[in-house]
Amino acid sequence: MVFLIGTPLFCTEANTMIEMDDIIGSDSQGAFLLEIAIRTVIMFVLILTILRLSGRRGVRQLTVFEVAIIISLGSAAGDPMFQKDLPIVYAVIVFACVMLIYKTITWLASRSEKLTHVLEGKVLSVVKDGTFDLQHEEDNNFSKMEFFAELRNLNVEHLGQVRDAVLEVDGTLSVLFYPDEQVRYGLPLFPASYKKVNVCTTEGPFACMYCGYVLAHIINESRGCMRCHKKNWAKALNTARYA
Repeated sequence: MVFLIGTPLFCTEANTMIEMDDIIGSDSQGAFLLEIAIRTVIMFVLILTILRLSGRRGVRQLTVFEVAIIISLGSAAGDPMFQKDLPIVYAVIVFACVMLIYKTITWLASRSEKLTHVLEGKVLSVVKDGTFDLQHEEDNNFSKMEFFAELRNLNVEHLGQVRDAVLEVDGTLSVLFYPDEQVRYGLPLFPASYKKVNVCTTEGPFACMYCGYVLAHIINESRGCMRCHKKNWAKALNTARYA
């Protein structure tokens, strides 16, 4: 009975030791652990070199096509870091081929506007004359709340301060502002002001909470917006940018 009970205990302890060796490695693997460290340093330097050769300075400047290139490079760089049977030269060949493809397609795109639009997308109008541009609404991948956040980061209090805003192909928002003396009434962007009001008991002007269209007075509470036909209104603001 003692033997039957003790045997599983011994096997469990042995299995635990084997599992620990699999995790932290045995003494005989010390040389390979050092090799992994060297491989990692070499591949990291190669990745930095390739990124510098691509001519880009930051992640915010990358287009979808360039992100695909980065993912390809990362996949090629990862395995040689810790797989002993994969020489680093294999990764170098992959890097060279990917960069050749990247440079070739970039050169072709510089001579073809259609190819550029296929690879990088188009610049999209977001705000036009103080209201959201509904013409390109279905083309936008951003929600209005994301646009609100981007505009708030630029110290924009309401849409009446914005003359024109476009979404660049790299996801950044470029904005042109009205001069302070030309600021018009617009849809508020901060939560404290962006809220539905009762148009019968609140003094106007009012801004459509969906598209930003402004009306000075609304007699009928059920009246929809002339642009988007939505029926939710917020009190419009006309403060200057640095008031």
